[in-house]
Amino acid sequence: MLYLRCLVNKTSEGEIMIKQNCLFCNVANGYMDSSTIFENSEFKVVLDPYPAAKGHTLIIPKEHIENIYELDTELASRLFALAAHIAKVLKSMYNCDGLNILQNNGEAAGQTVFHFHMHLIPRYNNDNVNFNWETLKIEKDELDAIASEISSRL
Repeated sequence: MLYLRCLVNKTSEGEIMIKQNCLFCNVANGYMDSSTIFENSEFKVVLDPYPAAKGHTLIIPKEHIENIYELDTELASRLFALAAHIAKVLKSMYNCDGLNILQNNGEAAGQTVFHFHMHLIPRYNNDNVNFNWETLKIEKDELDAIASEISSRL
């Protein structure tokens, strides 16, 4: 991976890393134009230029973090606190019936830009935005075995 050091945007630990030619590194660090809602030393919050609904918002870390597996828990905590605050603002502004928080990790999960980002999508009854999937049928004993296996690794 080719990285550039960005001296302008410093965190408490020092310089942040941005990846050359990464679309969201460029957006988050001001090298590309965006409709910015909020910005601090860690995040840039912008309107999605290809929205699923009015107010569709993206929260983008300024540091290049490819996916949730690379996201440290402290940054994740601050990110989700910011997401909750923005969700409340969107709810009050647009009086939406609901809101999706969407975040994809890996190509199989629908990630198309490989820089961690979170979508906040205001939702309305009968808005034709669809995130449905076919559910599996799993017996209770298999669910318990899966729960036990996952919890043993926490």
